[in-house]
Amino acid sequence: MAIVLHRCVVTAAFVGPVALVLWCVDSWMARADMWPWLAGLLHAIEVTGQVLLTLAWILLAVAPIGWFVAAAWEGRNKDSGAGWLTRPDRDDADSWVDERMVSKALAHLGIAPLNAFFKNGGELHYSVPARRDGKGTFVQVRLPLGTTADMVADRRDKLAANLGRAKLETWPTEGDEAGVLDLWVADKGVLASKAGVWPLQHDGQVDVFDGVPFGLTQRGVIVNAPLIEANWLVGGRPGQGKSSALRTLLLGATLDPTAELWVFVMGESPDFEPFRPRLARYRMGMDDAVAEAAVKALEELLAEMERRGKVLGSQPGQPPKVSRKLADRPELGLHPLVCAIDECHELFQHPKFGKRAAELAVRLIKRGRKYGIVLLLATQSPTKDSIPREVTRNVSCGVAFSVADQIANDGLLGSGKYRAGIRATDLRMKTDRGTCVAVGVTDASFELIRTFYVPFEDGVDMVTPVIERAVALVNEAGRAIAPAEIEPAPVDHLADVARVMRGEHRVPTRVVLARLAELNPGEYERWTFSDLKGMLAAHSFGPRKSGGFQVVRAEDVAAALASRG
Repeated sequence: MAIVLHRCVVTAAFVGPVALVLWCVDSWMARADMWPWLAGLLHAIEVTGQVLLTLAWILLAVAPIGWFVAAAWEGRNKDSGAGWLTRPDRDDADSWVDERMVSKALAHLGIAPLNAFFKNGGELHYSVPARRDGKGTFVQVRLPLGTTADMVADRRDKLAANLGRAKLETWPTEGDEAGVLDLWVADKGVLASKAGVWPLQHDGQVDVFDGVPFGLTQRGVIVNAPLIEANWLVGGRPGQGKSSALRTLLLGATLDPTAELWVFVMGESPDFEPFRPRLARYRMGMDDAVAEAAVKALEELLAEMERRGKVLGSQPGQPPKVSRKLADRPELGLHPLVCAIDECHELFQHPKFGKRAAELAVRLIKRGRKYGIVLLLATQSPTKDSIPREVTRNVSCGVAFSVADQIANDGLLGSGKYRAGIRATDLRMKTDRGTCVAVGVTDASFELIRTFYVPFEDGVDMVTPVIERAVALVNEAGRAIAPAEIEPAPVDHLADVARVMRGEHRVPTRVVLARLAELNPGEYERWTFSDLKGMLAAHSFGPRKSGGFQVVRAEDVAAALASRG
């Protein structure tokens, strides 16, 4: 400013005297008596002055109209209007969010320090003003003294109501500091729609080093889920999309012809049956044999990790991790190896193999990523007892569908996530089926993802065509990984009878048959009384009559199990 003033003074000191001399000469002498060049100069100055005066009057008349048009244009087309602009008339007017609305919403949350701040005339500082962010609006606010972001997150339902949004459409989270609030507000109704058809449903190939299409973020951007150098823990309440999400990740991996896949299902579930032709290992069941096979697989993966470390060390330059270039060389055996364990809580809580499984899984998660070994874990019981704490701490990607409480939320997403406002507890059963909260999947602190769904139910099978295409890709690449002989898990009839007794002393045979059919429909759905009686007879006992009914006694079953053991 001082430099400008100095230059103005210097200019005025030079121009002023010259102008005064010219005016005096023009006043005292007739132009006919002047030198021709001087008369011409004065005439030019006179014409220029008249033109400038005319333009000045025109500008004075037009300026208010131009200012009004510019303000209207600004209000219609800027993503976040300034405070003095009126709300624009446009297609997304219902989704309009600006700083005034956010300030007003925060002022009515009932937080004491915020109330005092606004009562004393305070104005919030917006380090990031309201701006469009995908299919919503993002703002970052520096909260006043005594107020933290988790205080706002605890009143998320009231904040959503104040902004005219559903709770799921309002995401207050902690920013870089406890006193910084990151707020993302979805456009109205945008999260109610599904993600759409999986991009690889009908054609396409995958490079697992680049990721697998997994779903759409809250901003409407496709998430390419990382697999290499990542491990996953996926969970949520039953029926909310946990197994479907795991299936989508595995389907993407099958479309990389260099990838080898192992799957262990710790229960009677057909979710991964279509994968058989593409799997190198596959076991399914609830008995001890499946748990033992899963533990053995984890031990072999650790041994493979050691082997790969030696191979990497012998390569030129000693590369620190497996790359696409190295994975494409079959003789090195550094191809991606993906191991998925569904219902992993059954494995970690197994009375005989659980402790060993947890130990092996943690070691693999900590060290296996750079060797091209990927572990995918899925559970519907993410508690502190069912999932080892070290697993939660070390997995790269945590995915939570609807969960019941803070313990399950942080068991999947990591300690402190609930307090920071990253909460899958707000996802509604059935209504938000297929929608999850994920951390580590992108660079953002969290993502609200509508996962892609590849149907495999009610007579609709869109998985098998993808698997057939994947097998063809493997064969075309000349890297066919011959599936190992899949040994069906033996059904332990006596153990199943013990399970369906449910701690009761006597259970009618018709109830035992019904419970067996519910436990394992494929095995017991067609069983009759004769089948049950014959099986029990093979263990030297049978049904007895009690109260006019044929019953199975718990003490007989226990004695048979003890005798067999």
